[in-house]
Amino acid sequence: MIRLLTGVAALALPVAAMSEETEKEATEIIIPARFVPREEIVVSGSGMLRAPDSDLVQSSAVLVDLAPGLGARVENRLRDEAGIVQFRRSDGRSAHPTSQGVTLRGLGGNASSRALVTLDGIPQADPFGGWVAWSAYDAINLGGMVVARGGGSGVDGPGALAGTIGLYSTMTDGGEASLAYGSRDGWDASASAGRNIGNGQVAVDGRYSRGDGFIPVAKGQRGSVDRAAPYEQGGLGLRVRFDAGDDSRIEASVRGFADRRDRGTDFSASKVDGVDASVRFVHDPVATTQWLALAYIQLRDFESGFASVAAGRNSVAPALFQRVPATGLGARFEFRPAIAGANPLRIGADWRRTTGRTEEDFFFTGVVPGRHRSAGGSSDTVGAFAEFTSGDGDDGLLWTLSGRVDRWWLGEGYRLERNIAGPVITDLRFASRQGWEGSGRAGVRWTSGAFSLRAAGYRGWRLPTLNELYRPFRVGAEVTTANEMLKPERLWGGEVGVDWDSGDTRLSATLFANHLTNAIANVTLAPNLNQRKNLDAIDSKGVEVSAEQRIGPATLRATYALTDAKVDASGGAATLDGRRPAQIAKHGGSVSLRSNTSGPVGGFATLRYVGKQNEDDLGLLVLDDALTLDAGLSWQIAAAVSVEARGENLFDELVPAAISSAGIVERATPRTLWVGARVSF
Repeated sequence: MIRLLTGVAALALPVAAMSEETEKEATEIIIPARFVPREEIVVSGSGMLRAPDSDLVQSSAVLVDLAPGLGARVENRLRDEAGIVQFRRSDGRSAHPTSQGVTLRGLGGNASSRALVTLDGIPQADPFGGWVAWSAYDAINLGGMVVARGGGSGVDGPGALAGTIGLYSTMTDGGEASLAYGSRDGWDASASAGRNIGNGQVAVDGRYSRGDGFIPVAKGQRGSVDRAAPYEQGGLGLRVRFDAGDDSRIEASVRGFADRRDRGTDFSASKVDGVDASVRFVHDPVATTQWLALAYIQLRDFESGFASVAAGRNSVAPALFQRVPATGLGARFEFRPAIAGANPLRIGADWRRTTGRTEEDFFFTGVVPGRHRSAGGSSDTVGAFAEFTSGDGDDGLLWTLSGRVDRWWLGEGYRLERNIAGPVITDLRFASRQGWEGSGRAGVRWTSGAFSLRAAGYRGWRLPTLNELYRPFRVGAEVTTANEMLKPERLWGGEVGVDWDSGDTRLSATLFANHLTNAIANVTLAPNLNQRKNLDAIDSKGVEVSAEQRIGPATLRATYALTDAKVDASGGAATLDGRRPAQIAKHGGSVSLRSNTSGPVGGFATLRYVGKQNEDDLGLLVLDDALTLDAGLSWQIAAAVSVEARGENLFDELVPAAISSAGIVERATPRTLWVGARVSF
């Protein structure tokens, strides 16, 4: 286990599990970095090579206070960073699992993510739909999250259009457990334990949470069919690491999670089961040749019911039952030769394959379905990349240049519809397609003492998901058809920024401009009829500001994002031209005060604001803005025992998460209180 006292990071720079000799040497390294909390960070077991300084040319943030349990959730901690947008404002206890995509910088979209989410370098988006199972990460002992805004460096790979959100796990010699009780009969239990064994280490993490939930429909609009929406979620993971020669190690992990939710009416239950496994070999000496080899698999099984609620909300009937099995496979190799006692060059290749299908029963008579649909396909990407970074991120000039080329394939897709007790209605086969895409980044940073200037330009791309290509869907009376001819999204973007770090004071400001061509959106063709289409473009420009001040035992941090995003559309989507993308607010920000000492009393308070935003592409349905307050206190009553209390949305603000064409408003989490205890051993 290595203790890093400064530097980006501590998180983007996992250096655990070294030999004892290497560890002693590494503890003396000063890692150059900006805009990272100054408290001592313990990082271990994340299985990555040391991160270079190339990401310093772009706006980024590192979040480290991620103690699991006691009601805390990874996705809600991310909301503290202005500019991060999840497709719905509700979290993984009440949102539908397919609505949990994430993006940055106003790039809009649907439920598929336009930001790349990784766990220890492994892509995490659902193989079929591109959404993110956020509840799966609440069961992992995370050392922190790195939010890198702006297009991928080329090293990250496809999908990093709006940025990359990197989650990093930790392994420690010891353990911790927590148990909390909350509003609406909520329970939350978590535990993690690690042990050094010979020249290796083993760690186990787990979490279980449940609650009766709240009624999603806003008060005053509810009918007799509306009730509370319960949830039950859990996960368990095992990681092992052992030395494999000088400065080398093998790391393996397997984790599983289960997620059960309800949407607050009959016939609307959903479940997600997932299993992930990975193995990697890391050769990570200091200042000599380094390399990494990684292979991983994702298995997902998603099921959901969808209900049709009568206009008066006094009756409900099943509308659709869906099951989506999907698999993701991948591998990566990276090589960093030693040049003049450093590793400024990264060369590598990676491969990712996704397969999946949707099996759906619909056209119900009572509770008996009359029709079945099966649709799916496969996709593959193979890419090679190179990146060179000059400079050390400290005083002086740093520049970076990266490039990447990808070959992509969409296998033969299909959609089959038939009457369950009768003939086939539709039997379509979609021809396979393939193509080439390039991406990369050029950036520069100049630092003098506490002051830094930076600039970067980049290009990224994203392949349509299998869900976008092949699966039509219906919400109430609105039907959205699939589009097997969707093209890959392509982004050109750039930013300039200034940073100031004088020790206890940190300031950052970034101006950005993004041009996303072939943007995939659900386009209104006629009343109650939509289709997924490639828009000409989404243009997004704006400013991101963050400020941090250490005040004695506490740290005050504020973030703000102003995003001016507009659609450029023609042809069948011309009615969208000049409109704001759906689900994108112009203003967003947060202010937080957190204790930064290890004294007997600690706590935090976070005020978040999200501006109003459009629910639909035409801007006819508007979600109001919302201001919420979360806060918590902890008291260490013994060396290894603390008690804690925390609250979510303490103002009990109505946070609109969705609005239907009939004007029915769905709300996000109301006031929720937790009290519990934490034990370390």
